Amino acid sequence: MKFIKTKIPDVIMIEPDIFADDRGYFMETYRSDKLQEALGFNIDFLQDNESKSSYGVLRGLHFQLPPFAQSKLARAIKGKILDIAVDIRKGSPTFGKYVAVELSEENKRMLFIPRGFAHGFVVLSEEAILSYKVDNYYAREFDRGIAFDDPTLNIDWQINPDHLLLSDKDKKQPLLLDTDKLFDYDEDLYG
Repeated sequence: MKFIKTKIPDVIMIEPDIFADDRGYFMETYRSDKLQEALGFNIDFLQDNESKSSYGVLRGLHFQLPPFAQSKLARAIKGKILDIAVDIRKGSPTFGKYVAVELSEENKRMLFIPRGFAHGFVVLSEEAILSYKVDNYYAREFDRGIAFDDPTLNIDWQINPDHLLLSDKDKKQPLLLDTDKLFDYDEDLYG
C-alpha cells in the first residue's frame, strides 16, 4: 500500500498493491498496522457503511460533532465518484480548503478523511457503490452539514449543476461561516 499525503496533509490517499492475473485480482483494502504507521496514531474503525447512487447524486458535505466525530476510509467498489474532504477546523492553516480525489473501481484508490473534516461525494458514472469505514457510530443529534455550493469553498464538483441530485437535507445546509458549531484546530479529536 502507498500512503500519499494530499495538499492537506491530514487527508491521505491510499493506493493498494494489486496482484492481478488471468483469474482476476487480489488486494488488501485495509491494514490497521500500515494505516497506523502512516497516520502516527491508531484508528479503531467500528462500522462499515455502503451507499449506492446513480449519476449526479451528490451526498454531503457531512460531519459529526464531538463526542461522535468520525474519521472515514472511503472507496468506490463500483463506478466512479469524486470524493471531497473539507477542512472545518477553525484556526487550521487549511481551514475552508478541500481535497478532491477520484475514487473508482478501476483505480481502486481509497481516501482517509480525518475527524475535523466535512465529507461529500458526487457520482460521475452511471451508478456507483461507495463503501466506507467509520471510527464512531452515527448520532443524529450530532450530525451536521455544510452547503455543497458554498461560494467560499468554490468546489468544482465536475458535473453540471443542473444534473445534480440532492436530498432535501443537503439542499438546506448552511454556509461554512454560518455553521453553528465547527472544530478547533488545537482540539484533540482523538483523545
